[in-house]
Amino acid sequence: MENISEFTEFILLGLTDAPELQIPLSIFFTLIYLITLVGNLGMIMLIVLDSRLHTPMYFFLSNLSLVDCVYASAVAPKVMVGFLTGNKIISYNACAAQMFFFVAFGAIESLILASMAYDRHAAVCKLLHYTTTMTSTTCALIVTCCYMCGILQSSIHVGLAFRLSFCHSNVINHFFCDIPPLLNISCSDTYTNEITLLILATLDIAFTLVVILNTYLLIFITILKMHSAEAQRKAFSTCSSHFITVSIFFGSLMFMYLQPRTQHAMDTDKIASVFYTMVIPMLNPVVYSLRNKDVKNAFWKVVRKIKSSLNLVN
Repeated sequence: MENISEFTEFILLGLTDAPELQIPLSIFFTLIYLITLVGNLGMIMLIVLDSRLHTPMYFFLSNLSLVDCVYASAVAPKVMVGFLTGNKIISYNACAAQMFFFVAFGAIESLILASMAYDRHAAVCKLLHYTTTMTSTTCALIVTCCYMCGILQSSIHVGLAFRLSFCHSNVINHFFCDIPPLLNISCSDTYTNEITLLILATLDIAFTLVVILNTYLLIFITILKMHSAEAQRKAFSTCSSHFITVSIFFGSLMFMYLQPRTQHAMDTDKIASVFYTMVIPMLNPVVYSLRNKDVKNAFWKVVRKIKSSLNLVN
């Protein structure tokens, strides 16, 4: 079916129309976005600069930070422009691009989180074989597969969504071009899109959750078998940050995508969307830095180097 859309642009209703909330929300989301960029880019910089962080765990973490930067950037700038200028119009092509990057990097993030769980399993349960199991080639191959799967999944969703007709309304009841609200305004039959969304989202979430839950079950069993309390504490410490991130990310995703379109309450969906599009990318570097001794040591090492450089200049 060819796209017979009569619209060349869409109108995003945003989070709220209340005038008194526009400036406070603009400041709030701008701060969140800046913290997200500074936190994730800072994490990448620390990992690149400190040789002690050149391990599989931090390789995956650096990729997670990169994904979070792109993931948040697909949504946040347009939201901030809407609050500041009141311009909530997005072109047809810009809507397709926003959906592509959002869906692709959301899927990539879930797969990288599963890869990180597998890495923690190898580190705790197969410590003696860890260096031969998680080689640099293996890690690069895993991450490449994550990116390819995310891009393929996104291409399918965007291709199907923008073959629909939008002839009755171009007003999207959301603050960005997400799949469910776009399907709501189509005058075409969206059954194929809904089934595809449900199947791919279920497969993606189910696969990653099976990997994560299975690896954490094995990790937990291994930890219980440890005789040293210090070894148990260290094992729990290395896994706790990742487990917190996984719980928050998949909880909000399942709420949004694993339900029929008829059961979507858009105001509730918007709140969930704010959480996983903006809050989670900001929380990831915070969780990993506050609960990770190696990252904190690398940070203070960089701070000391900067202070030394400034003293030499003076």
